[in-house]
Amino acid sequence: MGFVGILVVFAMVFGGFLLAGGKMSIIIKAAPLELMIIGGAAFGGYLIANPMKTIKAGIRMGIKALTAKGPTKQQYIELLQLLFQLFTVFRKDGPQAVEKHIENPEQSDIFKAYPSFMANHHAVDYLCDTMKTMLATDLSSYDLDDLLDTDLKSIHAEEHAAQHAVQVVADGFPGLGIVAAVLGIIKTMDYLTAGAETIGKLVASALVGTMLGVFGAYGIVGPIATKMGNDIEAEGRYLAVIKAALVALARNNPPIVCVEYARRQIQPEERPSFDEVDKATKDIKKAA
Repeated sequence: MGFVGILVVFAMVFGGFLLAGGKMSIIIKAAPLELMIIGGAAFGGYLIANPMKTIKAGIRMGIKALTAKGPTKQQYIELLQLLFQLFTVFRKDGPQAVEKHIENPEQSDIFKAYPSFMANHHAVDYLCDTMKTMLATDLSSYDLDDLLDTDLKSIHAEEHAAQHAVQVVADGFPGLGIVAAVLGIIKTMDYLTAGAETIGKLVASALVGTMLGVFGAYGIVGPIATKMGNDIEAEGRYLAVIKAALVALARNNPPIVCVEYARRQIQPEERPSFDEVDKATKDIKKAA
């Protein structure tokens, strides 16, 4: 919905301007240089303030924010199916049987059956690395819980740093818009004897800078930063489902109970029903 939202913002703002009798020609003429000043200064500040990994993450997550949606019910069902299938192998055939799957998930028949999960590299590492640790050591369920919480905090810290960096850019846009406007007024001072019409056009062009700064902050970059934060929270909820299942497994619960712990972790609007999960796990048993 990101691009749809941007279209709505542009249509309502500039559509209202046109309906009020405004002329887009002044904005179109002034916008390129004003955007060069505002956007260039904002991006320069972004480069100054952040390490390269944060810069790249912010750009990547910003693009993703315009197109990505949070995990759907179907994706959660697939995740629960994967967990059930993997834990069944673990309980039925022993740790050695599951080791080949978690060592090379890209080559595993189990993992390859769930492309929506494989597309989430954080989730793949979170599940596989934890199960490797469980196979290699005798962790208690309490220690495992702490380990998974630590990993979640680490993942979120890196992503929140990128989201915060983009939010800072949004916060700076209005001020940079004022800078662009002041530069326009300075330019206008050279034309005080050119007549009211010329001065009016120059002042209007200068004010375009203020408008674009505020518009960019609250109409585009700010909402993108907010969406990035929502995406981070949505991914965190997805990983929390995996965590609930792994902790239940460490407590020696059977696979179906581990899956139920995981299902209860899903928010109600995306949570599959008990019957839906029951059917999904029975389909796994039939396929086996």
